[in-house]
Amino acid sequence: MQIVIFSSHYLPYLGGVENYTEHLTKLLLKDGHDVVLVTTLEMGMPEYEVTKEGMRIYRLPAYPLLKGRYPVLKRLHPKTRAVMKELSKEHFDLCLINTRFYIHSLQGMKFGADNNIKTVVLEHGTSHLSVHINIVDYFGAKYEHNLTLRGKRFKPLYYGVSEAANEWLKHFNIESSGVLYNAIDLEEVEAMKGKHVEHYRKMYNIPDDAKVVTFTGRMVEEKGIPQLLDAAENILKDRQDVYFFIAGNGKLLDSTVKRTKENDHIICLGRIDSSHIIALLDESDIFCLPSFSEGFSTSILEAAACRAYIITTFRGGSKELVCSEKYGKIIPDNRLEYVEKALRNALDNPELCQKATEDCYERLAENFTWRQTVDAVERLMSRED
Repeated sequence: MQIVIFSSHYLPYLGGVENYTEHLTKLLLKDGHDVVLVTTLEMGMPEYEVTKEGMRIYRLPAYPLLKGRYPVLKRLHPKTRAVMKELSKEHFDLCLINTRFYIHSLQGMKFGADNNIKTVVLEHGTSHLSVHINIVDYFGAKYEHNLTLRGKRFKPLYYGVSEAANEWLKHFNIESSGVLYNAIDLEEVEAMKGKHVEHYRKMYNIPDDAKVVTFTGRMVEEKGIPQLLDAAENILKDRQDVYFFIAGNGKLLDSTVKRTKENDHIICLGRIDSSHIIALLDESDIFCLPSFSEGFSTSILEAAACRAYIITTFRGGSKELVCSEKYGKIIPDNRLEYVEKALRNALDNPELCQKATEDCYERLAENFTWRQTVDAVERLMSRED
């Protein structure tokens, strides 16, 4: 079958949506489907390419607002019109759109409606976009509601990457048609663990009996970086058998590097690739993601696959994997007292954490693999409705 995917960002831009697209398309191609990806043009990337797996990628011109975080598609640009015209000659079985709040997303919905293609909009979030400036966030939310209303007129189907994402859709008076879960490739993770491209404990002279707490993800306020650093500094005041790793990229990277420069128990790695993330998580005892805005974090899935004890908040889809304390710790929000208490309890109860990591791994393998998600997409393509 043929599927066209509209996603405002794609690799080399790194994020949860991009990871979702990469793994979904990889398995769809492996199953023999024809996949076309329509994204926006990143600096230094070609306007058109065919990947070694056979996926065609079209990159359309856009204005890189918010330092590229929010690209605004140039819908009337001759290149955009030419690509849409070319693709309209093909016969797609499904038009899949990642997120609903980009101009690029509207273009995808319009393309699906104009060409009578079954169109699915995937919800990845659980809250409004935020730049942490109240007045800007206020008008940003108004803009998002307006854009969502415009998208609803094309009458696509809406799916979430988690049940939490589906709950968020109700904020816009949208009833979801189902879940296409964010997931993980356990075979790929095991292969990365087998190669172990780096040994972080050895590199930083961490004793074998010390505990390692890790964060991986975008380094932005909504991920709870300030609260995690505060908790780490408090814990290190009375114990020196704990090391904290912060891995990722984002606007808080520079300030985090400065803040942790003189503390050899808090190590800021910056951006590292997926193989290094897995190597780091494989040597970690605890994974802490104190987000106040989350869809269904890929980092959570990677941590579970590496058998790290998970501490995260009630926001987003994480609670669908860590659905009780049998599997990890879900805290109400990312206030410092909650983050610090959860970390201290985990550090003081290693045997309990070990059992939870095994149970969480089993739950992950049974419910959240890319094979299961792609099977659901294939059923959706085949279904006549």
